[in-house]
Order: sequence, then structure tokens, then C-alpha cells
Amino acid sequence: MSNYTNLLSDQAKPGNREGLGRSRGGFTTKIHLVADRRCRPLAVVTTEGQRHDSIPFEAVLGKLIVDRVGPGRPRTRPDWVLADKAYSSKAIRDTLASRKIKAAIPVKDNHAEARKRKGSSGGRPPSFDKIRYRERNTVERAVNKLRGCRATATRYDKRDYIYRGTIVVTSIRIWVRDLTNPALSDTP
Repeated sequence: MSNYTNLLSDQAKPGNREGLGRSRGGFTTKIHLVADRRCRPLAVVTTEGQRHDSIPFEAVLGKLIVDRVGPGRPRTRPDWVLADKAYSSKAIRDTLASRKIKAAIPVKDNHAEARKRKGSSGGRPPSFDKIRYRERNTVERAVNKLRGCRATATRYDKRDYIYRGTIVVTSIRIWVRDLTNPALSDTP
């Protein structure tokens, strides 16, 4: 959870109120999110554009709360985490293992080569479920749904907290539209 507190302290600094950072395309803001199988955002964190994807991982996972249909506490732990190679690190895999969350994250090529160079002392490679990994595009589709709203896609808002509010309103629109669409089946 140290990354989560660092992320909050960085956003509290006066210089980072805009949440903008220099990236290849200029000043940008990254949206990190958790989505369900129906491409609905469940938890969202924004960071500066130059921030690596794996830094706010614990913050996004910490914001995840899914209400149960019946009685009981809300779920805060998913069964699986599907992520791309940017999230392939020992720290993230250890965090997921400590919370008993299964991961479908491919191993980076340089990590696999380093393991091969070490031989038998390199350890066993982490398991990877290729079939389940095919569903990772739900996050990409959820981001596309968010970017379907012009205010979210172009980011006219100057302050980060206002932009996060725009993302929340867009997420609510996605959820309401999903509830009113009878052609969609429920999430298994």
C-alpha cells in the first residue's frame, strides 16, 4: 500500500493539481481503471502522462468495491486480474499472491531471458493462462467507452479533480446506458 500513499501525497502537492505530465504526445493524463466483463468501469485513478502504468496498480485495486446482490459485505478482491506486460513485476505478482488473486499477466521478454540465463537457479516462470488473457481487451473497450464522451477524450478541464469528476459522470452514463439495454446479458 506504500504506492497508494505515495500517489495520494503526489496529488496533494500544489504543482500536481492539474495531473498533467509530459508524454510522447505532449501533456497528457493517464486513466487507470478496473472494468468488469461488460466493459463498465468499477474503479478509476488518474495520473500524470509520464507515470508508469504499474505505479498506481495498488491504488486502483484498493478502490475496487463491488456490491453483492444479496446480503453481505461488498467484494474488494477479484478472482482474476488480467493485465498487459507493463504490470509484469515481482512486486505486483507478490501483491496479488498475498491477496489470493490469480493473475493472467504475460512475462516480459527480458525477464524470461534473464531467467533462462540463470538456469535452474532462475526459478519457475509464473503461470500464464492464454485463454483467459484473451478477455483483457475488456479494459481497452472500457477506456474506449470513456473516450466516447468528448469531454473525457479531450480533457478540457484544467484541474485533476474536475477531470476525475468528468470521468465519474461518464462512467455513470455507461452504467445507466447498460442498465437500459435489454439485449445485454448479466455478468457471469
